[in-house]
Amino acid sequence: MLRLSCAVSLVVCMLPTIACSSSGGEAPSDAGALDGATDAQRSDAAIVDANADVDKAAPCATTFGDSLTNAFGRFDGVVLAIVPPDDQACTLPNSTHLVIQLTANGVAYRMVVDVLSSSGNPEVSFDELDAPLAAGPWAQGWHPGVTLDYVGTFSLHSTAFTAMMENDLVAKISSEIELGAHLSVFATVDGEPNSAHLVHRNATNADGAIVVGPDSAKPHYMLMRFSDQTF
Repeated sequence: MLRLSCAVSLVVCMLPTIACSSSGGEAPSDAGALDGATDAQRSDAAIVDANADVDKAAPCATTFGDSLTNAFGRFDGVVLAIVPPDDQACTLPNSTHLVIQLTANGVAYRMVVDVLSSSGNPEVSFDELDAPLAAGPWAQGWHPGVTLDYVGTFSLHSTAFTAMMENDLVAKISSEIELGAHLSVFATVDGEPNSAHLVHRNATNADGAIVVGPDSAKPHYMLMRFSDQTF
C-alpha cells in the first residue's frame, strides 16, 4: 500500500490566494462558506480539514518491544500510529482489531482493540465519559497490578452503551486520538510481550479502556462491551 503525505497539499491549501481543488480546476461550490468568518474560525476549519486527510497508520512501526509482563495493567505511552483492521501495509496486521501503536521511552508496543465481535452480534457497544485517571499519575511504560472496573470505578452499566458497526467504531476511536499525544490503555497481556489485548469489559477489576488526555485536567475514557455482556 502506497501512503502519500498530505503535508504539501495542506501548505498549498492554506495559502490565502490559492483555491484548492482535487481536479485542479475550479474551487468547490462551497468555497465561500467561510466568507466573513473570523481568523480563529478559519484556522479551526483548516485544522479539521488537515486531520481528515492524515493517514494515522502511516508512521507504523516494523519492530516492537518485548517487556510487557503477563497481567492486567495500564500502558502509558505516546501515540505512534493507529492501524485499522486488516491494514496489510503495517507489521502484524489484525483482521478484527484496531491496533493503537504506542511508544514508551522510544520503544513501540501494540494495544489491540476489539472493534468486531467474531461470534453472535458483530457490533461492539461503546460509551465514553470523563473521569480522573485511575491507578495513579501518567508515566510512560507498563504498569501491571492496577484495577479498573466499569461498575466499581464509574458506576456504569451495560444499558449506557450504544452498539456500533465496525467501520463507525474504528472512525470514532481514531478521530479521538491524535498522533504524538499521550494516551493510556487499560488492557491484559497474556503471552505476547509486545502486545496488550482485551480493551473492553472483561472481568471484575480488569476492564479494558482507552484514555485520551490521561495527564490532562479532564481525562476522557472510551469504553467497550460485547452484546452478550450485561452488568
